[in-house]
Amino acid sequence: MTGPLRRRTFLTSTGALGAGAVIGAGAPAARASAPPAPGATTTRTTPVAAPGAGTVAVGEAGVVATVDADATRIAVELLAAGRNAVDAAVAAAAALGVTEPYSCGLGGGGYFVFLEGRTGRVRTLDGRETAPARMRRDSFLDPATGRPVPFAEAVTSGLSVGVPGTLLTWATALELWGSLSLARALEPAARLAEEGFVVDATFRQQTADNEARFRRFPDTVELFLPGGRLPEVGSRMYNPDLAATYRTIARRGVGWLYGGRLGTEVARTAARPPVAPGDSVRPGLLADGDLARYRVLRRDPTRIRYRGREVYGMASSSSGGSTVGEALNILERFDLAAADEVTARHLYLEACRLAFADRNRWVGDPEFVEVPREELLSDEYAAERACLISPDRALTSPVAPGDPTDDLSACPPAGVGAAGEPYEGRSTTHLVVADRWGNVVAYNLTIEQTGGSGITVPGRGFILNNELTDFSFAPLFEGVPDPNLPAPGKRPRSSMAPTIVTERGRPLLACGTPGGATIITTVLQLLTDRLDRGLSLPDAMAAPRWSQRNNATTQGEPEALASPVAEGLTALGHSFAATPEIGAASALEFLGDGRGVMAVAEPRRRGGGAAGAA
Repeated sequence: MTGPLRRRTFLTSTGALGAGAVIGAGAPAARASAPPAPGATTTRTTPVAAPGAGTVAVGEAGVVATVDADATRIAVELLAAGRNAVDAAVAAAAALGVTEPYSCGLGGGGYFVFLEGRTGRVRTLDGRETAPARMRRDSFLDPATGRPVPFAEAVTSGLSVGVPGTLLTWATALELWGSLSLARALEPAARLAEEGFVVDATFRQQTADNEARFRRFPDTVELFLPGGRLPEVGSRMYNPDLAATYRTIARRGVGWLYGGRLGTEVARTAARPPVAPGDSVRPGLLADGDLARYRVLRRDPTRIRYRGREVYGMASSSSGGSTVGEALNILERFDLAAADEVTARHLYLEACRLAFADRNRWVGDPEFVEVPREELLSDEYAAERACLISPDRALTSPVAPGDPTDDLSACPPAGVGAAGEPYEGRSTTHLVVADRWGNVVAYNLTIEQTGGSGITVPGRGFILNNELTDFSFAPLFEGVPDPNLPAPGKRPRSSMAPTIVTERGRPLLACGTPGGATIITTVLQLLTDRLDRGLSLPDAMAAPRWSQRNNATTQGEPEALASPVAEGLTALGHSFAATPEIGAASALEFLGDGRGVMAVAEPRRRGGGAAGAA
């Protein structure tokens, strides 16, 4: 789960962030930034009405949306100083490691999607965590019973910790497309860690929700339960250990983690978690060599054409790009713009249902399993799946996956699949940045569930991930090959879906969200609400959310389930289960006609977010 707006300092597009940048003022433009993209304009900003104060900002010199006011401020200051979107994104992500420590940080990983304004090319980095060399297919099976380890034991254990990829993702993005050094990109976050941030009710609640787990680890207690107590709302949280860690990385480079002393400390902590007297947790498999061997991978993005626009996403090891893409291809067979809201939501839920059936069967780490990405994203396969959708009756889940590698039938009957859904933590955070040259970043980063493994590296100020619980502990469906079983060096399947949409070769939209498997459905709903149903981006962000993932019931937020739309969907055979909230998105849109770029942060979910303009 992502965290709240930390300081309750609401940012606007009218200069509330301030202009003067503390880092890099007057520096030359980045490689990715020059020459300016067509239509690049001056630094003027334009105020706009927002559904919630500080959640919308419009500007021409760069915009940012994150879940946190401090992270947004730091990114905007860099944009105002002439730095590019990649610089701002990395600096904001480092700040989120301070203020969103239960969602992201040096102990985790993620996916970085970048559009270069000068060329229109989209590139991606896979910074997903990897399994240790000692991990095996049966590592999450209890040898005494042959059954999966109880999930509650796995998530709070060294066994759940994968090799962190976040730091190397930051360094790689800056080296390829940025203008700042890693040291300078980390410095604002180091100062933030020293100066502290103000605790609000959501951060306190997140800590309370994890208190029992945290108390098992003395170093975590020292860091997040100051004086052994829950932090009080309005108090200031400091993390001098993380400030020192950032500054040591600045001096020594990423090799300090990937093959150096910090890597040794991470591996030792995961292998033998330091617990409170009399306690014990499952040990981990991480070793020094695992960190030394880690690589961030440059991957081609997923790409589909949807109603005349190009939609780019993250390829596997994430399932986000392929599943969003397949669902969009299915929906392109229907006229959502002309449909009433009940029909439009029905079609959206059915496309989600079918795409998730295929995702669970076919998508995993492509270094280990054959992922038929081209076939899953083909128009021919979308037509075969779309023919299963009835306009007046919902399918019954679980629907069987299709086979995009087989001869495609005109309209095969809908098979019945096996029940089950792999667990994915609802933590994670997402940010979007655009600069004055038309460069765009959509970046998802995570430590898995809120609070990760709960294990803090002693004296270093960050929590380790529990990302390996994203593997299937055992085959999800009996008798069906599972592409997401553990293996040494393998990346567990993710649902993170940082997405960029272009129109006639120019950037149009970028979006993403936390939320585990609901990431995919949230991104899909945002895209269809904006591109098909004509909602403004702020209205699409605020709309009640629905999430169908090939389950017997569809999750819906309370406002969604109380609406007449739910009654209409129930009449079509849909069943619902309430959930307090789905996602905590951030997005941006290029407005065209010299109107600049709009950044939109989550207006209310999980404490709300912060948008800002340079």
